[in-house]
Amino acid sequence: MFKALIGQSPNFEAMLRSAKVVAGTDVTVLIAGETGTGKELLANALQSHSLRTKQAYITLNCAALPEALVESELFGHKRGSFTGAVTNQTGRLLAADGGTLFMDEVDSLPLPIQAKLLRFLETGEIQPVGDTQPMHVDVRVIAASNTSLEEKIGRGEFRKDLYYRLNVVPLKIPALRDRKGDIPLLLNHFMGHFADNHKLPPSTLSKTALNRLQDYSWPGNVRELRNVCERLGILLAGRVIEESNLPQEILYRPTVQKGITRNGLDLPEGGIELEKLEIDLIMQALDRTKGNRSRSARLLGISRDTLLYRMQKHGLR
Repeated sequence: MFKALIGQSPNFEAMLRSAKVVAGTDVTVLIAGETGTGKELLANALQSHSLRTKQAYITLNCAALPEALVESELFGHKRGSFTGAVTNQTGRLLAADGGTLFMDEVDSLPLPIQAKLLRFLETGEIQPVGDTQPMHVDVRVIAASNTSLEEKIGRGEFRKDLYYRLNVVPLKIPALRDRKGDIPLLLNHFMGHFADNHKLPPSTLSKTALNRLQDYSWPGNVRELRNVCERLGILLAGRVIEESNLPQEILYRPTVQKGITRNGLDLPEGGIELEKLEIDLIMQALDRTKGNRSRSARLLGISRDTLLYRMQKHGLR
């Protein structure tokens, strides 16, 4: 299953090495990464190489459940425990007994359920809704989040103690824009895959098309690249795909998140005031380094003398 995770970039290979080491253990793993980076693929690979590979593998998308049903889905319930509970229900944790539970978007769990999940992780005990006696289950938990749990902790939306209990082994999948060297590998793989899958002649990419695809920021990460390959591979089967054939969102991409692109800053359509931008960047650097001018100069990629000159020029102290 690790073969499904394609990439040779140093940051991606480092993550894979760690994943292969922990796969054969029962340790709790927290997978972090933006939407579309392949968190579920990584969880599947961990399960397939684990000691529990022949046991139950249950998945739960925490964000897809109504808040009122989360506890019942996770821990189960007894008949008559609440309105509409006409039968006993086995929760996901009991269903995964002896195996693995993958909890995707674990950051979406309500705070009361986070407390109960923490208790399970610490004791191995669960108590279905309406039951008076807890029961013990043996489940390995793999959790995933596409948002910063540290930020959620700071806002009081996620329990710090649960974070530490889940984050025994953290695996962070880098965004595709942070491993652009893997884009040609992924393009080649998906183009071949979809040609075989749809029984069509394979397409190829011109050099200019490939350059444009490597320059794109891929906000949807590998999932977006995969969808683009399937679209092009079907509509332009057996042809050389030119730059003009690429989707409009790639040819006319919006400003990249936080204003950063491969080649620097995207100029907004309405233009900018360069002097104000320079002042703002200098002030940000000074604020980040608590006024240390040498470190601020390094952050800005200029010499200390140049920084001092520009500070004097703008009347900054």
